[in-house]
Amino acid sequence: MPLNIVRNDITKMEVDAIVNAANTSLKMGGGVCGAIFNAAGIDALRSVCDKLAPIKTGEAVITKGFKLPAKYIIHTVGPIYQDGKHGEEQLLRSAYTNSLLCAKENNCKSVAFPLISSGSYGYPEQEALEIALNSINDYLSQHDVSVFLVLYNSDLLKVALSLGDMR
Repeated sequence: MPLNIVRNDITKMEVDAIVNAANTSLKMGGGVCGAIFNAAGIDALRSVCDKLAPIKTGEAVITKGFKLPAKYIIHTVGPIYQDGKHGEEQLLRSAYTNSLLCAKENNCKSVAFPLISSGSYGYPEQEALEIALNSINDYLSQHDVSVFLVLYNSDLLKVALSLGDMR
């Protein structure tokens, strides 16, 4: 199935699972993570995440979606960008791949991702976008699942669509 690049609010996506750009302690953060906690129900999600934490960068775990339209939330931790010379690319690829494997293990047929690590973790957006597209497309070449890359920024959406056209 194809990769769909969309501009939307990930908390509104009607898919089997949405991916949360989490921190290793699975605590409520800002940005996408904060929006997901708010939309799912802070107390319920916090209670479940506290039992699963901590996780390592690149790993993924799954919880119920609670009040979200998605059945599940897959929590993954992307790397904090330093300079691109500390294994950041491989860790970011692992976050996408492990999230997709987690989705598969839970029979998810549709998954929505944010652009992991590109917010407060400082990963340059264009590089993060290329890694996301490559990681997801690599997985899709072997597996049948519907994947959405959900972008909030219209300028980044234009770049993503142009990169997608070049594949």
